[in-house]
Amino acid sequence: MRPSVGSFFSSFTNVRSASSWFELYAAFSTFIMLLRSAINDLIPQQVRSFLHSKLKAFFSNRQKSNVVSLQVTELWDGHTNQLFQAVQEYLPARINHSYKSLKVGKISKHKNIVMAVDGNQVVVDEFEGIKLKWKLVEQNSQKESDNLDSLRPPRKLPTFQRESFSLTFDEKHRDVVMNKYLVHVLNEYQEMQAKQRTIKIHSIGGGGRCWQKSDLTHPASFQSLALDPEQKQGIIDDLDRFLRRKELYKKVGKPWKRGYLLYGPPGTGKSSLIAAMADHLKFDVYDLELTSVFSNSDLMRTLKETANRSIIVIEDIDCNREVHVRSTPKDFSDSDSDDEHKHIKTSRFTLSGLLNYMDGLWSSGGEERILIFTTNHRERIDPALLRPGRMDMHIHLSFLRSKAFRILASNYLGVEGDHPLFEQIDDLLEKIDVTPAVVAEQLMRHEDPDVCLEALVQFLKQKVKEA
Repeated sequence: MRPSVGSFFSSFTNVRSASSWFELYAAFSTFIMLLRSAINDLIPQQVRSFLHSKLKAFFSNRQKSNVVSLQVTELWDGHTNQLFQAVQEYLPARINHSYKSLKVGKISKHKNIVMAVDGNQVVVDEFEGIKLKWKLVEQNSQKESDNLDSLRPPRKLPTFQRESFSLTFDEKHRDVVMNKYLVHVLNEYQEMQAKQRTIKIHSIGGGGRCWQKSDLTHPASFQSLALDPEQKQGIIDDLDRFLRRKELYKKVGKPWKRGYLLYGPPGTGKSSLIAAMADHLKFDVYDLELTSVFSNSDLMRTLKETANRSIIVIEDIDCNREVHVRSTPKDFSDSDSDDEHKHIKTSRFTLSGLLNYMDGLWSSGGEERILIFTTNHRERIDPALLRPGRMDMHIHLSFLRSKAFRILASNYLGVEGDHPLFEQIDDLLEKIDVTPAVVAEQLMRHEDPDVCLEALVQFLKQKVKEA
């Protein structure tokens, strides 16, 4: 008896064995293969390709409909695009070992091999949990020359390459990217430039009318500075606080400047400390000789030409009689009165002109500046110049003591830790006043550390006898 169709399906749905499921899969696969063969035989290749491209474009557009693309071009309205420069320096720092296509090179301003983004690979960055994709776009442009002779073919000029960066991200993050991320890229670029830039030292030229600059090659740094470690750290902390407080200075209504007075006997490292501060801040140095300033107007013009993020140095300020302590009671006024600021003499350089630049109306010309004054005799300087707001931090660079001597021994002799002669040298340094410069000269006379330290002991003993 032949089974009915209904009984066949009824028995099929009750099958639960693995072999039955396999048979079902085999039948379905056979059906798909037959269908594919039929389509290939009945529908021409051109029609299939056309349908495939349309379907792919349809689903691709649906996926990319929420993607925003920003183009950062090399030029903007004929001028260099600073954002392009920032991206160009910023992206190589985001490259990791997974990238297979890079540009490498060596340029004069960098000590090491430098890397750059290649157009063959996308660079992925992340900001506040947002993934952003950068790609370098390179285009070769060629301009045809003007040719008056129509019989000749137009002559092609050499090609030149234009570059741009394409940034893509999800549209829902547009505000974050425009208001925060691009600003973040610019700020990172500025910090990188500050670390890589060559520090310059500026001085007044022979004519006394303009600044002339050259590279500051002084090798001093806070790491090599022979200074008491606690005092050194205090100076570093003060400089870092100053850099962080731009908004605070603006809030309280003060120019973003800070003054330092370095005082102490000759040879205690005042110039080295200035070079170390410039190295730490990456600020240019303007070395102002007051002897080259002939009037208050000349002083204002000279100081106005200094740049932001700079250190203005006036060395040996006590050598100028205008800043000496004044003898009459009337002269001891703080020089803060409005009358004195309004009637500054411009025919010659005066203390009032210098004070007005430090914290008067003229002090608002520029920001993020450090003013450093050095002197061997602080007692000779007028108190009006020494008060906070003008010279905010007084740094006493005194004679050499044990902690600073350890740094000298490490720098000159490579002696780390302890040495049998250190204790004897420490006792002698407490009995005699000797500058770091004098001891440094003694440490350069012998290459062998033991011989050098023994000679230093004899030198200090002789100094004690003379004292």
